[in-house]
Amino acid sequence: MKSSNLLSLANVAKEAAKNAGKKLLEEFQRPQEVLLSKGRDIKLAVDEIAEKIIIDCLKEDSKLPILSEEAGITDDLGSEFWVVDPLDGTSNFSRSIPICSSSISLFKDGNPCIGVIYDFLNNNLYWGANGMGAYCNEMPIQVSNVSSKSEGTLMTGIPAKDHYSNSEFEKMIDYFQSWKKVRMIGSATMANVFVASGKADLYQENDIFLWDIAAGAVLVKEAGGKISISEPTKEFRVNAIFSNGLLW
Repeated sequence: MKSSNLLSLANVAKEAAKNAGKKLLEEFQRPQEVLLSKGRDIKLAVDEIAEKIIIDCLKEDSKLPILSEEAGITDDLGSEFWVVDPLDGTSNFSRSIPICSSSISLFKDGNPCIGVIYDFLNNNLYWGANGMGAYCNEMPIQVSNVSSKSEGTLMTGIPAKDHYSNSEFEKMIDYFQSWKKVRMIGSATMANVFVASGKADLYQENDIFLWDIAAGAVLVKEAGGKISISEPTKEFRVNAIFSNGLLW
C-alpha cells in the first residue's frame, strides 16, 4: 500500500477514534447500562454506542470491511479490513478506573499496518503506520532500552475465559519471578501503549482477542520494538508478545 493511501486511512481511523472517545469521555463516571455480565465478561450499552460511532465514521470514508468486538464481521473480510475495539477496558470503565481506550487497526494480508489507540481520558492519541513511525499527539515515541528482565517491567493480563488450570497459573507465576515488576491494568491496548512509549518493556498475553492487541502491535513495531502474533483461532483469539526488542 502506498504511503499516501496509508496516511489517508490512518487519518480516517484517528478521526473515528476521537469521535468515539468524545462520547466515552462524556459517559465516564455516569451510571452505565449493563447489557451483559456473565462469568468474567462484561458489556455495557456504551460499548455499542461507541462502536456505532466508529463504524459509521469508517464506512463514510472507506469501503473496507470491518471486524469489531461487538458487531462481529460486517462483510467478508478479504485481505484488507479494519479491526475495531470501541472500548478496551470495559470493566475499568464501569468502575470508573481511568485506564481504557478506543482502538482501531487496519489489517492487510494478515498483518496489522495501521494502529490507532485513543486514551480519551487523558486526551492522548497514539498512532502508527508501517514505515511511518509511532506517535503520541504527533510527537514520536520509542520503546525502552532496558535489556534485563531483572530490571524490566512486564505488562500482562488474564483473559476473560471461564476456566484456568492450576498449571496455567503455576507457569505464569514462574515466569513472573524473573521480572523486576509485573503489571496487570485491565486494558491490553494501554499495556501496549506503555511498551511502545518506553514506560514498560514487554507485553505478553495468551488467548487474547485480536481486536485487543492489533493496534498496539503496530505502535510497538513502529516505535522500534519486536512483535509476535499467533494465527487467530475461529474466535479471533491469539497469543501475543510485544517487546522493546532487547528482552525477547
